[in-house]
Parts: sequence; structure tokens; C-alpha cells
Amino acid sequence: MARLTGGTWVLVADGEKALILENHGDADYIDLRVLDKEEQENPPTREQAANRRGRMSDSQGNKSAFEDTDWHELQKDRFADDLAELLYAHAHKGAFDRIVLVAAPGVLGEIRKKLHQEVESKVIAEIPKTLTNHSLDAIEQRVAEDIKDAA
Repeated sequence: MARLTGGTWVLVADGEKALILENHGDADYIDLRVLDKEEQENPPTREQAANRRGRMSDSQGNKSAFEDTDWHELQKDRFADDLAELLYAHAHKGAFDRIVLVAAPGVLGEIRKKLHQEVESKVIAEIPKTLTNHSLDAIEQRVAEDIKDAA
């Protein structure tokens, strides 16, 4: 059963922003406080691409375009890498013993793939929701509900 005890960290992330929170309350009274904020600038792909799509002709003279690189999605993946590395650095120093991961489903999947085993062993719950633009009170309420429902 996952319980949000005192000292438990909560990572709330999407593909561009992350909050690292710590519970200063206990399992019955959650009091999340911000430890760190991470943010990356990630403009849409159209603003990141420098050139038009490449074109290619086949032997019949038919032309087709190459797939564009989705720079925006690539940046989200890199942000997940960065978060996984940041969590590993904190876990390695003993900064937390338990953590809850809260992220948009796709981002949560990317973070999960990149987590070091040392961090993975400390994950007590995963919540596939986007809460980065919610108030701290709303985050506390949603996390408390989801942790309780998972129990």
C-alpha cells in the first residue's frame, strides 16, 4: 500500500516543466512544499526547424518528401532524460527514500524508461496525470486521492 509519509518526494512533470515537492506532513495530512522547479524552453517544431523538408525522386521521377523531425517531441524526450538524471543524483546522495511520479502518460513512460535502478526502487506510486499547471493545493488533493484509490 502506497502512503505519502513525511519526507516523501513528489515529482510533477510534463514535457517542459517539473516540480519537485516534498511532503512535510504525514500520510493523513499532506503538506507538499516546493524543493525545486525545472523548466525548459520548447517551442513548437515549426519554430525549431531551420530548413524545409527534403525531397527525393525515385527512378520513375515521382517525388516524395522526407519525414520532418519532430523537434518538439525530441526536446520532451531529452527533458525526461534530464529529469531521470536529476532524480538519480538526488537519490544517490540520499536526499529521498520514497518518491511518487506524477506526469502526463507519455512523459511518465519516457521517465520510467530512463530511471536508474536506484531511483526505480524508491518509486512508491505513479500517477498518469498532467498537474503541472495546477495550484499546490490542487496537486495535494489529486495526489492524496490517487494514492488513497491505489491503496
